[in-house]
Amino acid sequence: MSLRLVAVAFLFLLAPVAASARPVVVELFTSEGCSSCPPADAYLSELAHERPEVLPLAFHVTYWNSLGWQDPYSLEAATQRQAEYGARFGDGSYTPEMVIDGQKDLVGSNRRAAEAAIKIAQKADEAGVRVSGVRHGETLSVTVGRGTGHGQVLLVGYDAESVTPVGRGENAGRTLRESNIVRSIRAIGEWTGAPLKLEATPPAGVHAAILIQSPDGAILGAARVTNDPL
Repeated sequence: MSLRLVAVAFLFLLAPVAASARPVVVELFTSEGCSSCPPADAYLSELAHERPEVLPLAFHVTYWNSLGWQDPYSLEAATQRQAEYGARFGDGSYTPEMVIDGQKDLVGSNRRAAEAAIKIAQKADEAGVRVSGVRHGETLSVTVGRGTGHGQVLLVGYDAESVTPVGRGENAGRTLRESNIVRSIRAIGEWTGAPLKLEATPPAGVHAAILIQSPDGAILGAARVTNDPL
């Protein structure tokens, strides 16, 4: 190797490593009682298994529970969250509804529209804030960097996968495979643009994620929580 190449390689090693872009948050509002939801659930599962640059979260709503099947993963918090989006977008609540980075809603089974919205969100991510979360046993540490804007720090707990035989309702007789099922969501703090550190108890759910969401619904930052190896 020439001296010039050695010098270039050395400078490359000394250069700061660019942080990877934060994941685009894809929220799916769904229900096991909804016959038009399985295609959207399948798409979300593909995102969960194949697309690390996306953070897919399945919010199971409650308003289908009186129509033949009680969804075991339905959450009142999911119904409320969707209602807030519906008020912002002006189109109410429906399933399957997908919301991309809190900014764009679409029919959850419309893959072409979803992929286009994800690409737009990725391009707009440059103004986002850095977020990280680490779980240490029964404590979860959250770090939020400096940035512009302000928003709630949300802690989301979710299960990676579930298989449910459905006995009644519109999906009676089907076995549903679902991914990244949200089991809990709660606010743990407020970010105002300055660096922030928070401690919280882990949420319900096997896995966890941190979202920073502005008052207008836009996702400003997001990260999957990692486990402390020590």
